[in-house]
Amino acid sequence: MTVDYLVMAAYLLGIIGVGWWGKKRAASKSDFLVAGRRLGPLMYTGTMAAVVLGGASTIGGVRLGYTYGVSGAAMVFAIGLGLLALSVFFSARIARLRVYTVAEMLSLRYGDAASVISGLVMWVYTLMLAVTSTIAYASVFDVLFDVPRWVAVVIGGTIVVGYSALGGMWSITLTDMVQFVVKSVGVLVLLLPIAVVKAGGFAAMADRLPHGYLSPTSIGGQTIFTFVLIYTFGMLIGQDIWQRVFTARSDRVAAWGGTVAGVYCLVYALAGALIGMATKALYPDLAAADQAFATIVRHALPTGVRGLVLAAALSAMMSTASGALIASATVANNDIWARLRRRTPATDRDRDEVGSNRLAIVVLGATAMAVACLLGDVIEALTVAYNLLVGGLLVPILGGLVWRRGNLPGAMASMIAGGATVITFMVTDGLLANEPIYYGLLAGLVAYVAVSLATRPTEEAVVAAWHRRLAGERTAADAEFSAA
Repeated sequence: MTVDYLVMAAYLLGIIGVGWWGKKRAASKSDFLVAGRRLGPLMYTGTMAAVVLGGASTIGGVRLGYTYGVSGAAMVFAIGLGLLALSVFFSARIARLRVYTVAEMLSLRYGDAASVISGLVMWVYTLMLAVTSTIAYASVFDVLFDVPRWVAVVIGGTIVVGYSALGGMWSITLTDMVQFVVKSVGVLVLLLPIAVVKAGGFAAMADRLPHGYLSPTSIGGQTIFTFVLIYTFGMLIGQDIWQRVFTARSDRVAAWGGTVAGVYCLVYALAGALIGMATKALYPDLAAADQAFATIVRHALPTGVRGLVLAAALSAMMSTASGALIASATVANNDIWARLRRRTPATDRDRDEVGSNRLAIVVLGATAMAVACLLGDVIEALTVAYNLLVGGLLVPILGGLVWRRGNLPGAMASMIAGGATVITFMVTDGLLANEPIYYGLLAGLVAYVAVSLATRPTEEAVVAAWHRRLAGERTAADAEFSAA
């Protein structure tokens, strides 16, 4: 394992170095939060694919393949479909808004009050997303290196927080490109074929796997439908995803680059399921399905290659962790903390936007590490995050983009009704139950439509300004964004 340790150590040191180099480019708020809105097709595609395919997609995807067979690809497949839908139907309009957060979009569409609840919900979602990625790489260290969970969390978390705080989105984008390449080589080029060959090939795997493992629906139609509701729709509205859209240098880059990244996700989904199936054929009696990825890496791969594949796994987890972390910090600093600062005298406000965002990353990174030490199930934590996001915000966000009659009272009613319903059913039926998202979306939709129709439409001046922003017309606000 010495060679493997050296490979992983070299990778981690390289990531820190790239993050430090990115610090030189983070001179303004725009540079720090959205990479100056200057990413071209290649970098945009790589960073978008990296942020959506994290620990849950890698460790969780292999776990689902180990447990259910080829239908275990459904969760990551739903993520890919969501990214495709976002890129084809919405990303161009989102990029033209030239904002920093989803809550700012809601404020433009409905009025300033809409950003209060949405900011809180989005902050919880992004923080939990950072937690799930932290849990994921800690689980790899648990099995392979026999270190305590808290040690794994602190080591990995310190690296992620370090390079994220140094250069913000520029550091994250540059490290994402490295991680995207390492992940593609490690998982798709090395681990997938080696695991399948080790299991005897597809024919031998089919003979040794339990009945139903080759069925695309063995995980259950209701579960697949729930994955679509949670993850496909979640891709349409998450701050971590939108913040990457904001980095595109044009709406065309956002649309085409995101489409390529979405197709990559579909391939990654199938790869994870097949790796899980190969692991099941080789090691059918693991104590826990979460050990599937680490087990196949440890026992099936030769020295050196094993280190590279482990680095690929860490790449996936760190990409999502860093993306979620800067998203959480952006929401906290721009949608929550900024409101509190407005209540203080102007002379007392923190004028250093880059510094305040750096501080938010450090504080929230430490919080994510603390929570990760207390939780253990990556799928459970991710489900809670997406339930809150989709149940509370999907209807008012998509409604604002496609339905002119939607208004502020309707949006507020939808956030409250949808979020409260999701929380209630998670408490009564369990965190992994299907009912919370079903009833949460239904309650949010009914409240949005009913209250919007029962109250006065949004003022024409607000609607007109909204449509000018969607069309990409420059406004006085854009000058502020460019100078920030």
